Amino acid sequence: MRDKIICANTGMFLIRLGLGLVFIAHDWGKLSHLQETIGFFATAGLPAFVAYLVSLGEFAGGIAMVLGTYTKWAGFGIAIIMAGVIYFTWGNGLTGGYEFPLMLLLTSLGIAFTGPGTATVYALKMGK
Repeated sequence: MRDKIICANTGMFLIRLGLGLVFIAHDWGKLSHLQETIGFFATAGLPAFVAYLVSLGEFAGGIAMVLGTYTKWAGFGIAIIMAGVIYFTWGNGLTGGYEFPLMLLLTSLGIAFTGPGTATVYALKMGK
C-alpha cells in the first residue's frame, strides 16, 4: 500500500512539474516582451488588460503548480485561460489545432480536482 501512495504522490508531482514548467517557460517570454504580447492579443480583438491578466495568471499558475501551493485555484485559472485560448486562437480543429491547449486545460482541471499530492513546498516546510 505504501508503494502505491508513494507512486501516486510522485506521479502528481511530475504532472504538476511538467505543467508548471510549460507555463513558466512560455509566460516568461510573454512577460519579457509584453508589448508584443499586447499586440498579439489586439489581433484577436482583446484589450491590453487581458494580455496582462493572462500572462500573469499563467505565470503565477505555473509557479503554484511547481510548488504545489494553491493548486485548486491555479488549476481552475489555467483551465479558464486555456478555454479562452481554444476559443480565440486555435479554431482549426483538434488535430493540428487545439490539442495542446486542450491537454493543458484537462491536466490543470485534473490537478484542481485531485489535489497536489504530498510532494509540496508546504510538506517540506512542515517536515512531512
